[in-house]
Amino acid sequence: MMDASVLRPAARRFALLRAAPALGIGAALVALALTLSNDFYLYVAFMAGVYYICASGMNVLAGYAGQKSLGQAGLFAAGAYTVALLTTRLELPPALALAAAPLVAAAVGVLIALPSLRVKGPSLALVTLAFGLVVEKLVTEWTDLFGGAQGIYGIAPLTLGDEPFALKHWVVLVIVLGVAVHLALSHLLNGRFGRALLALQSDEIAAECAGISVYRYKTLAFVLAAALCGLGGALVAQQNQYFNSDFVTFHLSVFILLLVLLGGAGNIYGPIAGAAILTMTEVFLAQWPSVQHFIYGAMLLFALYLMPTGVAGAIARVLPRRMAVLDGVETPPLTAMQRGRAEPSAGPLLEVTDVSKAFGGVVTADKVGLRLHAHRIHALIGPNGAGKSTLINILTGVISADSGTIRLAGQDITRGTAHARAARGIARTFQNLRLFGSMTVLDNVLIGAHARIGVTGREEDAVAKAKAVLDFVGLGEHAGALAGSLPYGLQRRVELARALAGDPVLLLLDEPAAGLNPRETAELGQLIKRIGQLGVAVLMVEHDMGLVMRISDEIVVLDRGVVIAEGAPRDIQTNPRVIEAYLGREDSPAPDGPESDKEERPC
Repeated sequence: MMDASVLRPAARRFALLRAAPALGIGAALVALALTLSNDFYLYVAFMAGVYYICASGMNVLAGYAGQKSLGQAGLFAAGAYTVALLTTRLELPPALALAAAPLVAAAVGVLIALPSLRVKGPSLALVTLAFGLVVEKLVTEWTDLFGGAQGIYGIAPLTLGDEPFALKHWVVLVIVLGVAVHLALSHLLNGRFGRALLALQSDEIAAECAGISVYRYKTLAFVLAAALCGLGGALVAQQNQYFNSDFVTFHLSVFILLLVLLGGAGNIYGPIAGAAILTMTEVFLAQWPSVQHFIYGAMLLFALYLMPTGVAGAIARVLPRRMAVLDGVETPPLTAMQRGRAEPSAGPLLEVTDVSKAFGGVVTADKVGLRLHAHRIHALIGPNGAGKSTLINILTGVISADSGTIRLAGQDITRGTAHARAARGIARTFQNLRLFGSMTVLDNVLIGAHARIGVTGREEDAVAKAKAVLDFVGLGEHAGALAGSLPYGLQRRVELARALAGDPVLLLLDEPAAGLNPRETAELGQLIKRIGQLGVAVLMVEHDMGLVMRISDEIVVLDRGVVIAEGAPRDIQTNPRVIEAYLGREDSPAPDGPESDKEERPC
């Protein structure tokens, strides 16, 4: 494995290049704000900055994690009422109250996320909408605490010396905070965290099996969105020195979501475009308040159906895609796996004992036992409906076993989650492709290394390893291509590369040759043999018997959820129970069950 230190200077230069435009534009905007004396223009600039901060958090939640929320007005209110109550009731310093506001909003966000993220899609939007309506009703009716429509007056603003901030000072502050938010999110979302959110938005099962804790990352996205929305509310409350229930409306929640959708969900620059366009639209529509809702609704439909990637996405499509971190990097061939992973010196790597699973009255696994060894290729075969894919799902934690035990390198993982098993070194591919098609090939492979990046803490190491894996499977020249744009056979290899990127000790392949032509199947067989030589234990579910017999060291046969045979390929080919399971028998019943089907069952 190459020394990733050759990547670090390039990565640092790339990060500085990314930060330079934001810092330059921020400095120019501060200089412009200090020269303005028109309060109207300054207030418009201030609100544009507040909207950007709120939209940046919402972009993490809706654009990257794919979780649409209609309760952001409640979180905006959480931040605003925090500074209001802390400065008027407890008389805390304004700066301390401002710092506390996003923390309180984040805590409220956790309380909402825990139940809300158990549901998806429209159900999630309805749950968050209910939260927003509850908050609106609460602050309206609980007048003793929140002041209702009358509101809370005398909110202490930030001061410069002994004087309260002038409007231009608020504009400068919101610009500084906006640049800081942009740089922080740019660093966060252009790395491991952002890839994880995009992966779970695309395919939660594939993301979980790559080592990503889906629920944890959704919760983190919700907390970030809540904290930034709370910060926006706190800034508005302190600048106005007044806040009431009129600010907390469903209209505000829709407006914040529209900022993201129109600007470009899932694009780091989307909130900037959305804040600029919608702030000017709001100023323009101020003279016709009766048509505001109609115009915003029309813009939302336009964003959803005619410009799904938003303004920033439309611009990004015409810009060249660059892989700056990989420029000029020479990667030596992959020669070893399992760095830093425990492997028993003797005995099986994976030991499955009496594992059973039933769906209603259908038993798909009946006291299954397996022993898999490192450096060996095991095949799992059987007729259609034998329970092969169910067993793969049990081993990877996608579904849980009803009974039995599973041990990896001597450790019990029976109750482990899919992402925890991936972190321990169990990787897999899927019967039906589960690629993250809108992401690059390199990013797909980096997602496979998600758990390993968490251990090493170095993105550069993961990029070097991902490049080595791509070269190993013959995809080095496709690193920058979108995974969904490749031919089907290459997409199969991308999924295999993603599985290898996590340094697995056990690789589970669910029908890897499905849909491949004979040449591609032969090449796949050679690749799987090379993977076994790296020290990985391979368990392959496959219907292509030619491939199975050519490359397998040991074959396990399932029929109706029961292991009926195991051994070397030549022994399996002549085993009477295997022949009976595949072809059926007309002259006698099965040795230990009812009469077999008389018609041929396909392999």
